Amino acid sequence: MASIALYLLLLTGPVAAQFYKIDNNDNIRAAAKTLAYDLMSYYHGNESGQTPGILPGPPPAGDYYWWEGGALWGTMIDYWHLTGDTTYNEVVTQAMLWQVGPNRNYMPPNVTASLGNDDQGFWGMSAMQAAEQNFPNPPEDQPQWLSLAQAVWNTQADPDRHDATCGGGLRWQIPFANNGYDYKNSIANGIFFNLGARLARYTNNKTYAEWAEKTWDWVVDVGFMDKNYNIYDGAHVGTNCTDINRAQFSYNNGVFLLGAAYMYDFTRDAKWEERVNGLIDATFRVFFPNDTAFEAACEEHMTCTTDMLSFKGYVHRWMSTMTQVAPFTAEKILPVLRKSTQAAVNQCTGGSNGRTCGFKWASGVFDNSVGAGQTMDVLAAVSSLLIGQSKSPVTSSSGGTSVGDPNAGIGSGTISDNLPSITTGDRAGAGILTIVVVLTAAAAFGWMGTGK
Repeated sequence: MASIALYLLLLTGPVAAQFYKIDNNDNIRAAAKTLAYDLMSYYHGNESGQTPGILPGPPPAGDYYWWEGGALWGTMIDYWHLTGDTTYNEVVTQAMLWQVGPNRNYMPPNVTASLGNDDQGFWGMSAMQAAEQNFPNPPEDQPQWLSLAQAVWNTQADPDRHDATCGGGLRWQIPFANNGYDYKNSIANGIFFNLGARLARYTNNKTYAEWAEKTWDWVVDVGFMDKNYNIYDGAHVGTNCTDINRAQFSYNNGVFLLGAAYMYDFTRDAKWEERVNGLIDATFRVFFPNDTAFEAACEEHMTCTTDMLSFKGYVHRWMSTMTQVAPFTAEKILPVLRKSTQAAVNQCTGGSNGRTCGFKWASGVFDNSVGAGQTMDVLAAVSSLLIGQSKSPVTSSSGGTSVGDPNAGIGSGTISDNLPSITTGDRAGAGILTIVVVLTAAAAFGWMGTGK
């Protein structure tokens, strides 16, 4: 009997590992379709009594903060764009419009207790992506994708968001009462840079590009990005941003990479080509050992938060898109992304269906770490393999149909007195994010210090 059991184990192991095949475009689309279905099983916002747009949360009500809903819809817009599957388009549109807030700038009052510039920015990037990919436009009486992206950018460009501490730059949190308001970080400024670069290209308005360049320069000057293109998390304003948290997260690299690629396409300036190449090399060095996506700050000892478990997918998506706006990168990037995607699907062998995906792609085996982020990572990687068959991001002069409003959001970015009061419990919940970053950094330093 033991020999029979061993035989069956050997027989079923390879079969399970081959559930997702990515050897041709038809198989890639089939794999992406199944992954999209599994991912959307985590979303309940289109069910009776639930809130459209968000994944279950925020903690302790569920695992997911508000921003990850915005990231989810960017992933699903990409899925539609790359595969042609319209199954989820109405759900995406409902979700994206439900969360715009009363001023149509992705600042809904009920998320004030954990509203960061990066949180708002993720929704803005998904709106920008909808415009660039000609995702079906909302009804005329609803806010339009381009105007939503402009509203987010305008609120973040407001002088109220850019103070003199640390010589400029966006703070992490928007309300001054939130834990993290005293912190300036790479992701908030990286998203602002990213949106500015993309709006410049889409609208052909140089003002956006000037802001993007100014933001890049500040990030470098303050020390969040070093001469080797390592990008560090952030620092506190109380030290004039000298206490830099040197934890590195892959989505920081990804958001700056895509923004730099758009700046190259808009300006054709050689310095942006140099910066793109430098960032690619740094990203592969830190986050793609053996050509496989790896979340360096937390993956080895699995200290990753729910947020961090979703970062790999954004990097795959953004790096694949950059091969279209900066084609000189394709030869270097696409082979690595394909190898990484193969590693990703190889470990999707969990669950009763034999197709559930975990997080540790490099291990080659399912690690029992499951969730929306882990599934979103693999869907993003798989669908991005179709980038060569998809249309490049459009502009207002090359087929873009989304209606913009350059004044959208102006004057509406301040947290007003009529928002719900923030309780002690709310502050504690928001503060968890800050604490987690610090603890994760400590864990990262521990293993990096051993030379592993």
